[in-house]
Amino acid sequence: MVESRRGASVRAPRTNFESASHRIIIGDCVAEMSKLQAGSVDLVFADPPYNLQLKGDLKRPDESHVDAVNDDWDKFDSFSAYDDFTRAWLLAARRAMKPSATIWVIGSYHNIFRVGAIMQDLGFWLLNDIVWRKTNPMPNFRGRRFTNAHETMIWAARDEKAKGYTFNYEALKAANEDVQARSDWLIPLCTGEERLKGADGKKVHPTQKPEGLLARVLLSSSKPGDLVIDPFNGTGTTGAVAKRLGRSYIGFERDKTYAKAAEARIAAVEPLPEASLAPFMTAREAPRVAFSELIERGMIMPGTKLFDAKKKLGALVRADGAIMFGDKVGSIHRIGAVAQGAQACNGWTFWHVETKKGLKLIDELRAEIRAGMGAE
Repeated sequence: MVESRRGASVRAPRTNFESASHRIIIGDCVAEMSKLQAGSVDLVFADPPYNLQLKGDLKRPDESHVDAVNDDWDKFDSFSAYDDFTRAWLLAARRAMKPSATIWVIGSYHNIFRVGAIMQDLGFWLLNDIVWRKTNPMPNFRGRRFTNAHETMIWAARDEKAKGYTFNYEALKAANEDVQARSDWLIPLCTGEERLKGADGKKVHPTQKPEGLLARVLLSSSKPGDLVIDPFNGTGTTGAVAKRLGRSYIGFERDKTYAKAAEARIAAVEPLPEASLAPFMTAREAPRVAFSELIERGMIMPGTKLFDAKKKLGALVRADGAIMFGDKVGSIHRIGAVAQGAQACNGWTFWHVETKKGLKLIDELRAEIRAGMGAE
């Protein structure tokens, strides 16, 4: 939940970082987002006020005070007022989004269902809802409800017909031990050194989000160089992660105290090396390499025999780049299928060539060529 502010003057002063690619704009997010160029933003992450409707102090069983969210920015006169506010900032964000952009909105049971309905009414197309499961949630002190151990994030495209939005499926799968990434994320709350505190030792902001959560959001749905905005900048978690991951960033914040803390935080961030941020190249996106190129480069000689992994099947490499199995001649894929009696075959991952160190997949030879292409 965040750090949106209502009613700020459009003429509010601005705070910029030394780098134009990472900056905080002080002012009302609706008014300031309306000044962005239309269709210029790649990704929006929004952590709006949750409208918790707290009616009094929250206490533990021992009567000690719980540091809950009771700031003015989280208070609205009615559900209708909250809906109007939500509609206004969503429209401003949608106007700034590229046709291929996506938006993330995080909330709790207090507000996320209202936000989701308004998003659909405005034309956003919901792609997923992500459940952020907290490993260390605050207990339910009154013992009258379940422990509130999760928050929900809505991930949506700008409209139903949006094409080309970023979803780094292959990279997420590779990082998850080659298993599809799921929509439930187990991540701890922001604690320890990551939590920003003032000179009095108290939390600068009551709802600071963990960097691990934002890292997963940005790594899943943006690319290096993309422009990420956060309408409710708060203490700058989105900005800090964006800078570390090589994304440009604009945050909007009404509270000068939050903005000052965020500015110092983001300025201290060192971007990761470019090599560690290079986009994950899928097989479909990789440069095309024909089998004949292996022959032309002398990596496989005509007359060489190709084998399956168990060396039970063999095919002869021809000078023209085709291969022969018995009296059948064709591509590495077609002959791979014929040799197995199958309907189809990926020849790159089926055929091997004999080397001094044993059998080697011809796909490894293709990878060497592609690596050279990347270096040129």
